[in-house]
Amino acid sequence: MNDAHLHLVVNHFPIIGTIFGLGILIAGLVLKNNSVKNTAYIVLIVAAIFAFLSMYTGDGAEEMVEDMPNIGKQIIHEHEELAEKLALLLYATGIFSLASLYTSIKNHKFSKFTSYITLVLALGAAVLGSSVGTSGGEIRHTEIRDNTLNSAVENGNFQSESTTDKNEE
Repeated sequence: MNDAHLHLVVNHFPIIGTIFGLGILIAGLVLKNNSVKNTAYIVLIVAAIFAFLSMYTGDGAEEMVEDMPNIGKQIIHEHEELAEKLALLLYATGIFSLASLYTSIKNHKFSKFTSYITLVLALGAAVLGSSVGTSGGEIRHTEIRDNTLNSAVENGNFQSESTTDKNEE
């Protein structure tokens, strides 16, 4: 297994784990159920661990694909910048999830406070994770890039029906 393959294996869980963790945490807060909240904290901690693994494997993946046709260093750089911000946010979410888990288990008076901080961080990570996932997908899936049609037209790779009809006559 090479670095690009490893990156593809681990890079989905920080985003998906954060979304699941956020949903579970919201359910735990609404139901006022510590067991459900504790489950959410564990999922968010695991998402933070996978964020580290994604960052660790990202450089190797970059080296393997940056010179491939239709990819380029700029799109990878944009993804990397967003991923670094997400990783920092997920590390903070993981740390507050640990604190929330500890305060919940100990029935500490700050339990509710740390829960809400964890909720806000997880919400921010879920929103940013969407952008990171999209920018990562755009690296190899050119069809989802916003400028695909514009690039095709500018490069002469796109023919409209009227152009095709004229060529056939």
